[in-house]
Amino acid sequence: MEFLLDPNIWIAFAMLTALEIVLGVDNIIFISILVGRLPPDLRDKARRLGLGFAMISRLLLLFSLSWVMGLTADLFSVLGEGISGRDLVLLFGGLFLLYKASHEIFVEVEAREDHGPAPSDAAALRASGLKLFWGIIGQIAIIDIVFSLDSVITAVGMVDQLGVMAAAVVTSVGVMLFAAKPIGDFVDRHPSVKVLALAFLVMVGMALTAEAFDMHVPKGYIYAAMAFSLGVEALNLRARAKRRARAAA
Repeated sequence: MEFLLDPNIWIAFAMLTALEIVLGVDNIIFISILVGRLPPDLRDKARRLGLGFAMISRLLLLFSLSWVMGLTADLFSVLGEGISGRDLVLLFGGLFLLYKASHEIFVEVEAREDHGPAPSDAAALRASGLKLFWGIIGQIAIIDIVFSLDSVITAVGMVDQLGVMAAAVVTSVGVMLFAAKPIGDFVDRHPSVKVLALAFLVMVGMALTAEAFDMHVPKGYIYAAMAFSLGVEALNLRARAKRRARAAA
């Protein structure tokens, strides 16, 4: 138990937990947007399952570090550029995120009415909701693996102790679980914020695809751009709220 008294352990734990939370922002946004398409009674369950998959995938990757680090070895070359297993995961994950985010933007902006008529009876409605539920859980599980791989490789570069990494992962997922519902509810209430969040996911998908070809895009740039956009949107929301208040007065 003496290691618990080592301040370096706690500093590493705090830094890694904060990093895992920051790296998990895109995961929370992705889950919140997909979950918003479900019936209200299934949303909390989908959030918990989605973040549970995120935690399990990260822990499994942590406990198979030799395999994870082996993914960085080149499998083959294309035009003189080495392609590793990690590159392939990032490439397919980035392309999937680009497709999914672009599709959701189209649905939100242009084709909201094209989802088809709602089932007429409760049984059909429930069956439709469960089918959508498991489809969304499958999509969340796919993107969890992509985000988890990058997160674990980053963690390995920061901390040597496996126990510290596992504790940081569990703690960060607990924080994300607490934050996912209010973030999801806020995104659902404000369609313009939802489109902005989807645009953020497009940026993340492009960054993952570029990373697969060894063109590193610092996430700080992406987060700074998103923070600026959110600041502008916050001013727009405040202005709209004031206009509604004046109109109601």
